[in-house]
Amino acid sequence: MLRDFPVSESPSLRARIDAWLADPDPSSAPDPRLAATVMFVRDGAAGVEVFMLRRVATMAFAPRMMVFPGGGVDPRDAEGQLPWAGPTPAAWAQLLRVDEARARELVAAAVREVFEECGVLLAGPSADAVVDDLASDHWREQRRRLLDREASLSEVLVEHGLVLRSDLLGYRAHWVTPVFEARRYDTRFFTAAVPAGHRADDGTTEADLATWVRPAELLQAWREGEALMLPPTVVAVEEVAAASSAAEFIAERPVVETVQPELVDTGSGVVLRATLPR
Repeated sequence: MLRDFPVSESPSLRARIDAWLADPDPSSAPDPRLAATVMFVRDGAAGVEVFMLRRVATMAFAPRMMVFPGGGVDPRDAEGQLPWAGPTPAAWAQLLRVDEARARELVAAAVREVFEECGVLLAGPSADAVVDDLASDHWREQRRRLLDREASLSEVLVEHGLVLRSDLLGYRAHWVTPVFEARRYDTRFFTAAVPAGHRADDGTTEADLATWVRPAELLQAWREGEALMLPPTVVAVEEVAAASSAAEFIAERPVVETVQPELVDTGSGVVLRATLPR
């Protein structure tokens, strides 16, 4: 299913787009960095809500955009000693259509990034429990250690006798940044619920807003130009808006195909065109 998305009127972005359209050269595009993002959802009074961040204006990639917590894979996310519970890396490899090492990296990155960015840790002392008391000074220090790359996720979990709970994640989508962008990401979108006793917060310096949003309200703000979102986020928020419950949304297994938007000059303007799975 083809879909066109409007292009931001940012002067710097328009300059990149104009330069690319004047002399497109896919061979010069940087390789995309592996990344993972997590859509935390919950049931609200008006339907399913999703936790989102607004990136600060100084960010090199997607400034001022509304996004889900997440980020790039760290080389140590693939450490073989990472304690693991739930579907195995081999099972995730089949679902994500990657090799086992890369599947381990992507799932670990998803868990690490949401702990770093919003203080939620999808891990526990056993395969059917989740760690609690994350508001303590001790856990704030563990979060800092990860952020400063003083420790890997594997090291933090081993030190505390915890296992990563891969069963708490669902798999939703796979998007790759267009080739004209200077920074590119190959991103898997996961879903999850915030475990009981945890609270998603605004502890990251990369965002100036962190909050639960009502999808319909955010989509209206986006259409009116009051909120900024990239095409993958727009599609994801639309899917949350259509969900009947948070639990069902996480349990869904939609068709996932790689989506990489491309610039298209329609004659009446430039758009980002994407082929979406039905």
